[in-house]
Amino acid sequence: MWTSFAAGYHRRSSAVLRISVGILFLWFGGLKFTPAMSPAEDIAVHAMSVMTFHAVPPDVSRPLLATMEVAIGLGLVTGVLLRLALAVFFVHMLGVFSTLVLLPDDAWSTVPLVPTMEGQYIIKNIVLIAACLAVATTSAASAAGPVPTITPAPTQEPGTEEAPLTAGTAAR
Repeated sequence: MWTSFAAGYHRRSSAVLRISVGILFLWFGGLKFTPAMSPAEDIAVHAMSVMTFHAVPPDVSRPLLATMEVAIGLGLVTGVLLRLALAVFFVHMLGVFSTLVLLPDDAWSTVPLVPTMEGQYIIKNIVLIAACLAVATTSAASAAGPVPTITPAPTQEPGTEEAPLTAGTAAR
């Protein structure tokens, strides 16, 4: 029974990862549309302000981040424009992780080993990156077609091995 489940899940695992991460992005991005609903809103808005040299005000950056996260979520859940959604996801993750460096007082209680709650919220994205890398590589492999199989080199018959080379001997 377990083998059957494992085989069935393996065939669908990329879709499960894709949709799971998509649901998280829809959910967390949706929270950012309403001020003070997202626990990550303050650090995200502060980071966006620092990254844009304070050119983008918080009342603009919050809905921009929300829209980007919801768009990523929709792309992942539906699979529509998946490559674009994945590209935007990875760019978004660069911005998210830059927060650890740009806002060390917000991200770390003891630099660099003890993250604050906001820092933990950022670091857990390592799992989302791994999931989206799996989705991206599965998607790329599917688009490339079947993977050629590699056949191992034939083994030698017992008793026909070549003598090992020793110092001062030449290869035959």
